[in-house]
Amino acid sequence: MKENIHIKNPIPILRIFDVDKAKEFYIKILEFVIDWEHSFDESLPLYIQVSKGDCILHLSEHHGDCSPGAAIRMEVDGIEKLQSMIMKKKYRFVKPEIEQTPWQTKEFGIIDPFGNKLIFYEGI
Repeated sequence: MKENIHIKNPIPILRIFDVDKAKEFYIKILEFVIDWEHSFDESLPLYIQVSKGDCILHLSEHHGDCSPGAAIRMEVDGIEKLQSMIMKKKYRFVKPEIEQTPWQTKEFGIIDPFGNKLIFYEGI
């Protein structure tokens, strides 16, 4: 007999190198919230869970968890509002422009301070 297996939403792990820069980008600019932080000791790397709505991301200083330069796609309801919110922050390293793709989405990509690409998209 075949068992039904339900695989739920993945939680991407993104490499970070500087906790203050990560918090500035993910918390102040993108308005995620910190759900929890963990480190075995103050002198050891930090692991953080951040979320915004149904989107959950893990940010890790641990070099063995993942490599910098990942790319993830996140579906958004209200992409224009998200783009406007980011632009109002006047963060000098991120100036997203929405484009309409041939595959029927509106999207924009931004790069975090650690080289990870975040692509936000909304179906048309």
